[in-house]
Parts: sequence; C-alpha cells; structure tokens
Amino acid sequence: MTGVPGALPLLPPGARFLLVLAHGAGAGMRHPFMEGVAQALAAEKIATFRYEFPYMAAGRKRPDPKPVLLATVRAAVDLAAREGLPLLAGGKSMGGRMTTLAAADGGLAVQGIVLLGFPLHPAGKPSSERAEHLARVVQPTLFVHGTRDKLGGLDLLRPVLPPKATLHVVEGADHGFAVKGRGSGDVQREIAQAVARWADAL
Repeated sequence: MTGVPGALPLLPPGARFLLVLAHGAGAGMRHPFMEGVAQALAAEKIATFRYEFPYMAAGRKRPDPKPVLLATVRAAVDLAAREGLPLLAGGKSMGGRMTTLAAADGGLAVQGIVLLGFPLHPAGKPSSERAEHLARVVQPTLFVHGTRDKLGGLDLLRPVLPPKATLHVVEGADHGFAVKGRGSGDVQREIAQAVARWADAL
C-alpha cells in the first residue's frame, strides 16, 4: 500500500476484516499501544492499516487543520479498500474522532467504526460538545472506553452515544488504556477480542 506517508499494513492470513487505524494527537502509529493493538487484532484475524497524519509524519507536534485531518482519513480508507476486505475504520482518541467526523459527513465507505478512547473534552474541562456530530454517523460504532478516562467520563459518554453504538468498558483503564495490576498486552487482548466479537456480529 502506498500513497499515505508511512502506512503500516498488517495482514494476517485468513483476515476477516481490515481496520483502518489512526493514531492519537500526541503519539504516532508506532507507539507501543498502537503496535500492541495491531498485533492483538491480527491474532483475532482482523487486519490493520495504520497510518499517520501529515503533521506526525513530518515530526511536528501541532495537529494539522481539520480539513487536512479529514482528507487523510478518507485517503487512508480509499487506499485500504484496494485489499478487498470488509472495511472498518477508527482510531485512538483524536484519530477516532476524526474518523467519526469524516463518517458524519457521509464520506466513508466502511461497515463500522471503532473508537479507542473517544476524547469528549480536554482534561479538566467536562463537556460533550465534541460529540454533537455523532448523531449523524450511520455506521455501527464500537466505543472502547476506560472507567478512568479523564477526557470523557462514562456519565457524559453514555447519553451521547449514537443509535447504532456499542460500548465496551475496560474497567480501571485511563485514556491510554493503562490499568493498574494488568499488563498492557492483557488489556490489548481484551480490546482486540471486543472488536472481533462486535465485528463478527455486523
């Protein structure tokens, strides 16, 4: 796959779905969490196509303007479609939010959306304004969310879930899915298994 800077496809034999997976605002596609989730998904026969937004690929810290971010999501989905597998799209934090914004505009031909820690608001500023577009997302959507996520408590998230949403709660997880007393690999396996169950039911 070419055309999206630094794209990392992981295509296990017998894959049933291909998840186009975007990173969060502060860490790129090679972050240990992204790598671990991709490997855990591969064990569940779900392929991944990790990609980076232009600012991250260029080594900048400030995210690109929203139109650039949305265009990158659409380009990655279009590129991944060449593999011929049923498509899912989503990402970690900001990457997932940008995916839902693209979907809300009717611009994504995917069967479902996977959100790993949806960022409802900045830390310490509770709000649900960032979720206003979710009602326009027509695809089934899986929200994987921790009970200690400081960018969106479950009390704020549950009321704004779109009609076709499924919520998988990771007990004790923060926004980065760190859980006291559990290894990261164990948590990532839980996430991958939740994605696989949900995808198989689509």
